[in-house]
Amino acid sequence: MVGRRGETPLVPPYNFRRSNTAMALATARPASNLRAIGCVAFEYRDRCMSFTRRLFAVIPAAGHSRRMGQPKLLLPWRNSTVIESVLAVLDHPAIAARAVVVRAGDVPLEEAVRRAGGLLVTPAVEPPDMCASVRCALELIQRDFAPHDDDGWMLIPADHPVLDRGLIDGLIALWERDRPSILVPRVGDRRGHPTLFRWSLAREVDRIPVGCGLNWLLAEHAADVSELLVTGTAAITDLDTPEDYARLRSE
Repeated sequence: MVGRRGETPLVPPYNFRRSNTAMALATARPASNLRAIGCVAFEYRDRCMSFTRRLFAVIPAAGHSRRMGQPKLLLPWRNSTVIESVLAVLDHPAIAARAVVVRAGDVPLEEAVRRAGGLLVTPAVEPPDMCASVRCALELIQRDFAPHDDDGWMLIPADHPVLDRGLIDGLIALWERDRPSILVPRVGDRRGHPTLFRWSLAREVDRIPVGCGLNWLLAEHAADVSELLVTGTAAITDLDTPEDYARLRSE
């Protein structure tokens, strides 16, 4: 199945899968129409695409980087730092705000988030886990932006330095076109990030049982999960250890 009549289809390597049924969304297009960005090729239409729903990026960044041994989000990456690189990739016309949850008192990280234009979220009480961080960000977005149920939030952990703009473009294009309740990228047999949710699902974060992560939402709404099949590893590569950092810097 290709794009709906009158729409410009995506191009390989994109495939769209809903539940367990794979549906190819694309046919090949002339190379002159494509812009290759990292792991994907996508017709670059940001400036002419109109977005009918707002997206809000939620970026948990309140961890202690214990396995790294130093603040990993402030490590040099390309021309800035890890956190600034992630926020730069998320600087997209469809994303109304990039909310970054930072521990109160983590001044260097706060300054980096401000430099990159992120929306700083500093809970009064340190979040004990990622769910708590996400909840804080969603509450602030609800208060300041009053999203509609049909808007969305995009979950992306802060330690994904190889996050690719092409991946973001592809996810947002499918989000706009097919309006799934949940959209997640898949690389082979692994799901990755970012994950996109309808805003109506933000209310269910409070229902997540203690000890369960955000994957609980995907399990609860398994029939409503759509997948974007991508090549490359940008969706599944995070940064935890000095060995990870050395390897990614050498690639």
